[in-house]
Amino acid sequence: MKEPTSDQTVSEDKGLSSRHIAMIALGGVIGAGLFVGSSAAIAKAGPGIALVFVAVGFLIMAIMRMLGEIVVSDPGRGSFVEYIRLAHGDRIGFASGWLYWFFWVVVIGSEAIAGAMMLRDWIHLPVWVLSVLLIISMKLVNFFAPKIFGECEFWLSSIKVFTIVAFILLALLYVLHVFGHGVSVHENLFGRRGLFPNGIVPLLALVPTVLFTMMGSEISTVAAAETSDPGENVSRVTRTLGLRIMMFYVSSICLITMIVPWWSLYPGKSPFVAVLKVMGVPGAALIMQIAILSAVLSCLNSSMYITSRILTELAIQGDAPAFLVRSAPDKAPRMAITISSIAGLLVAFSSIFAPSEIFGFLLNCSGGLILLTYALIATSYIVLRGRSKRAGTSEHFTMMLYPYLSIASLIAIILVFVAMLINPGERETAFASLGTAVVCYLMACNFASRLAPVAISEPVVTEEETKDEESKDGNA
Repeated sequence: MKEPTSDQTVSEDKGLSSRHIAMIALGGVIGAGLFVGSSAAIAKAGPGIALVFVAVGFLIMAIMRMLGEIVVSDPGRGSFVEYIRLAHGDRIGFASGWLYWFFWVVVIGSEAIAGAMMLRDWIHLPVWVLSVLLIISMKLVNFFAPKIFGECEFWLSSIKVFTIVAFILLALLYVLHVFGHGVSVHENLFGRRGLFPNGIVPLLALVPTVLFTMMGSEISTVAAAETSDPGENVSRVTRTLGLRIMMFYVSSICLITMIVPWWSLYPGKSPFVAVLKVMGVPGAALIMQIAILSAVLSCLNSSMYITSRILTELAIQGDAPAFLVRSAPDKAPRMAITISSIAGLLVAFSSIFAPSEIFGFLLNCSGGLILLTYALIATSYIVLRGRSKRAGTSEHFTMMLYPYLSIASLIAIILVFVAMLINPGERETAFASLGTAVVCYLMACNFASRLAPVAISEPVVTEEETKDEESKDGNA
């Protein structure tokens, strides 16, 4: 295993504050998947889909709690990929880092397209032009000090959080008949074959879909590494994650199914708009369009951030070219940001010019990779916690019911993969994702040791310093 560097990451200024991390964590669980994608799940499974959100929420809570413990026990190492490397070695570290980077690069491209299609109604430009502008805009946000990213994400997340909290309060008052003409909650929940109108099987088949709507919580733990107290911020984030999931997801889904008949919802149409229209809220469509656009921009911004940090860490470990470690004077990893932006642009272009051949293939290959990442986090936790116990190290931030809950979480992730293999609509994605992981691991076996790690004790050459050296050589 490669010798760990001093901090296992670029020595960046601690530019993010606790305020940024708190809002990144809050906004991280609210995305377009909740605002729009939840309609498909409700339409397929009925009101009982809320139970799936509860179950998946507990799984995410367990994964984040495990991640929180290993970060708090050894803060400053870097992203969770470095803890996977610590537990499983360089080859798995190589594969997990590149797979995670690939997953979020595909997200950059797909979110850019989604945002462009929304903006097309207001700005009459081709989708590919708007996609390029969105990616360039988010690249510029990330091109400067981490604090700029934090501020941008803070305000984008604030819009999402304010929207969802206001929605929950209004919907609750409507259900309680405080205003409006009232609603037949019993009829909407039980009027057509009860809570599970299509049986239990559709609920199980929708577990992967619901899980993907909640992805991204782990980004806040990576961002916490750029604060003055990573351990404290990570522990705070992971402690409150369960409350956020229950508040934002479960309460929203329950209120939606109480107010609007589940059979009246259509996939791709926001159920939040439907509820606001029933309640008589003026400008419901515009309000949700702004919220959804902020969710898309927030996801795009976070994707740019996480891909650049993962790519930089890979370069530090010798798993990517060393020039990617270069940072600007404000410590932003601009080379890694540029490469990730270009890769995201290529994904976006593929969705426009080759939607079936290339873009569909990329979506299938990346679709299940977040599950593999969560599985590796769980196994890494089990390994590292076992080492800690054997060494007699005391832990201040521990997960309850060890090792049973961590093993149960790992089994649950495996069962989700099995559900994807059984479900014809998800089977291709499952096989493609597993195939991508195997190919990446084989690459790790052949290339993981070819490049030398970058020693952090050596000064990291910034872009400005490189230009100065080149100008001096030219003058000489």
